[in-house]
Amino acid sequence: MKSVTVVKVGSLKAADESARGKVQVCDIPEPVLGDEDVRIKVAYCSVCGSDPHLLQENIFGWDVPFGLGHEMSGVIVEVGPKATKKGLKVGDRVAGNFLRFCGTCYYCRHQQEQFCEFANDSNQPCMSEYITWHESQVFKLPDDVSLKMGCLLEPVSVAVRVMDKIGPKIGSRVAVCGGGPIGLLVLQTIKMMGAVSLTLFEPIAERRELGKKFGADHCVDPIARDMAEAAAEITNNLGYDIVIDCSGAVKAAVELPKITAKGGTLMYVAMYPNDYEMPLNLYQYCYANELTITGTYVSPYAFTRALQLMPRMQLDDFINVVYDIDDVEEAFMTQISGKYPKILIRCNTFEGE
Repeated sequence: MKSVTVVKVGSLKAADESARGKVQVCDIPEPVLGDEDVRIKVAYCSVCGSDPHLLQENIFGWDVPFGLGHEMSGVIVEVGPKATKKGLKVGDRVAGNFLRFCGTCYYCRHQQEQFCEFANDSNQPCMSEYITWHESQVFKLPDDVSLKMGCLLEPVSVAVRVMDKIGPKIGSRVAVCGGGPIGLLVLQTIKMMGAVSLTLFEPIAERRELGKKFGADHCVDPIARDMAEAAAEITNNLGYDIVIDCSGAVKAAVELPKITAKGGTLMYVAMYPNDYEMPLNLYQYCYANELTITGTYVSPYAFTRALQLMPRMQLDDFINVVYDIDDVEEAFMTQISGKYPKILIRCNTFEGE
């Protein structure tokens, strides 16, 4: 079967072609169907912001070649004989969690599935024609969520997980830094939670326009205007009760404690280079200002609620740009251009979708 594979790691923007990372479509064997597994014919897999990091930096140190993709939707084509607990059946339109949590390790038994010691054992690349997942990873899509939208279940689960960790109160002043797909989804969800002075810091004009569409009260270009000055004006010098970083920009990361209100919460959601260490004045921000600084890894306990939330969200702008699986190299070049909020890879075609 076809699967998108990283065959060479390197910069996608390198002028010297020999220094560029390379993805290509390879033939790989279909995984064996276990008794509690379902086989899924993949419809769409969206490109995550972490995928170019894997291609350019191999941040997890995986052996090359390795497969890509974890934001998928598709249709069940085969069900294992013991995959009966969730009522899944052939023909169901589904999406899911690329990780299978083991349920038996210390972390799974202590309400910390995100640290499951065996989660990666079941990881399979979703930019493929077919995947085989344990039934616990798979969720049936509502009738009013298309297969195109369905591949956004995983990124929507990230937004739900962010809400879980920050526990926003209605009327909180909130800033979101970075108007990529996660930032725009987080902006929508925090708006539902009653955020005020909701500000999107984003340098790309098209993404600022989407921020306005999705409910931002203010959209600020952090290149054209100093973030601290803008924050002071918008919040009457109080700062934001909640600051959520979805940018992955090292330059922005060091500025965010300055715009967080005393007693506020600063959450770094984006993925940064794994050797980046941010300078932080502990006296100022953790002692004097009592900031809570946190992050997020994956999204345990969030998928069922994300699935219920999706019909209430504005997702059309995320599913307009689609490339066939054989055009994946062009898709990745479009992804790093930042022109569109999301890029989808079509792995199979389904009638009516």
